Amino acid sequence: MSAKSGSLRRLTQYLRPYLRPNRRLVAGGFVAMFAEVAFRIIEPWPLKFVIDAVIVPGAADSPGIISLLIACACGVIAAAGLRALSSYLMTVCFALAGTRTMNAVRGHVYAHALRLSLRFHSGTRSGDLINRLVSDVGKLRDVAVTAAMPLIGNCVTLVAMFTVMMILDWRLGLVILAAFPVFLMSSRIAARRITTAARVQRAREGDLAGAAGETFGAMKVVQAYTLESSLERQFAESNERELTEGVRATKLAAGLERSTDVLVGIATGAVLLVGGMSVLNGHLTPGELVVFVQYLKGAFKPMRDLAKYTGRIAKAAASGERILALVDEDPDIRDREGAHDLARPDGRVRFRGVSASYDDETPSLTDIDLEVDEGERIALVGHSGSGKSTLASLLLRLQDPQSGSVEIDGRDLRDCTLDSVRSATSIVLQESVLFAGTIRENIRMGRPAATDEHVDWAAEVANVAEFTAHLPDGLDTVVGERGDTLSGGQRQRIAIARAILRDARIIILDEATTGLDATSGQAVRDAIARLTTGRTTFVVTHDIDDAIACDRVVVLDRGRIVEQGAPTELLKLPGSRLSILNGAKESLGA
Repeated sequence: MSAKSGSLRRLTQYLRPYLRPNRRLVAGGFVAMFAEVAFRIIEPWPLKFVIDAVIVPGAADSPGIISLLIACACGVIAAAGLRALSSYLMTVCFALAGTRTMNAVRGHVYAHALRLSLRFHSGTRSGDLINRLVSDVGKLRDVAVTAAMPLIGNCVTLVAMFTVMMILDWRLGLVILAAFPVFLMSSRIAARRITTAARVQRAREGDLAGAAGETFGAMKVVQAYTLESSLERQFAESNERELTEGVRATKLAAGLERSTDVLVGIATGAVLLVGGMSVLNGHLTPGELVVFVQYLKGAFKPMRDLAKYTGRIAKAAASGERILALVDEDPDIRDREGAHDLARPDGRVRFRGVSASYDDETPSLTDIDLEVDEGERIALVGHSGSGKSTLASLLLRLQDPQSGSVEIDGRDLRDCTLDSVRSATSIVLQESVLFAGTIRENIRMGRPAATDEHVDWAAEVANVAEFTAHLPDGLDTVVGERGDTLSGGQRQRIAIARAILRDARIIILDEATTGLDATSGQAVRDAIARLTTGRTTFVVTHDIDDAIACDRVVVLDRGRIVEQGAPTELLKLPGSRLSILNGAKESLGA
């Protein structure tokens, strides 16, 4: 129970700043809640006056009895109506406050996840992240609106009614008080078990979402290799495990609610017995006993609700733990204290004694020294895993070196803000990812403030206009998720247009022409030539033609620079990596 209380306490502390802007709504909800409790307490009293009046011998002949009945009837109607209005206002205020608060939380969690390092994202299934962002936050919101806030109201109602019952008859009050320790003990035990089961269930749901996300993201491979049946079996097994934990949590919650019903029945029977004897002994009037029974009914309703809400809150605690675990993840790459913006650079780049690793154990780069002049075009060549892409990621500060420094215009990138470093660099990947939306919107992502005229210009320079002219809506044509409705060459040209619009001084081309046919490849190369003119360019490639077109070739092997020089020099050097690649190409051509 202490672990559950601790997680709820941490969750409450985390949510407090997001709740603060809605404090007026929360305050209004509490005012309405106290009013609802007050009218609920008042509501049974007209019934007491009527019963005590009508059982008096000769009451029917009393001249004021009709007026009393009318007044009591109006009192019941007024109390019920005002209680209903207060309950409505309370529900609306709490619902608005809870929804706005949790929407703000979702936005913060999303923003935090976007800034976590690639190391974190490479080790986390995207489906599970989406499940935390959508389902777990949604569950917290629903519980805040339907359980947490009403739970406070129920506790206030319980205390108020119990106080009045103690005033009416302390003996009956003690009978009811005796039921509370039993209820609290059973609810604490059940809550701990429900939280444990819900925690496992939420983890299972995250695994399910992760598996589904991976499958739908690789649908071409799934269908090409006829993996449907195999993946369906795996999903069914995971689904069954999630069902088992979900049923267990539901059984525990239902058991708590039904045990509370039994406890309420026992307490009600005891009150009827003791209360009836009190009426016979003259300690209570019949009307007061009726009021007491009405209060008993009203007081035990919150107890039933407490049992119901305990299960919901226990499940929400498990969702809260998953959200907090994500929020507690610190970005590996962040701005140093006192970091300053990198002004628009000339484009001089230097790697000074750089060593890097993705897992802090296996080195991906070792003792790299490389100096690149402004406007120079460098080819990075080597086997897969030799460190080419790591070198590029260091330039973007997608990771930082373990030792040494990466400098632009003589300034260590770690002393500059992340936004300014990344704004100075554009990258075109082998698989350029587009987002669902129009072609124009995808290009504008290079510079969100760009005008339509600038976007049109970038599309023209990158040869995008060449194929959009044949589309019904031109640049305003909507592309599917990841741009799958376009060919590879078309996607690359849109990515190049995005990079052109960014107008960065340093360009990274990571296998940007790989896998394209001759026609698409030439269109992309023409666009790349326009993009890189006068800019410092790093070309990560296995293509000999792309390497030879550069000013200098840097050959990497197992994270070290083993060769570098002008392409013409390396081609003449026997045994060089470039001459071997060229020889292989000529053999294939022959």
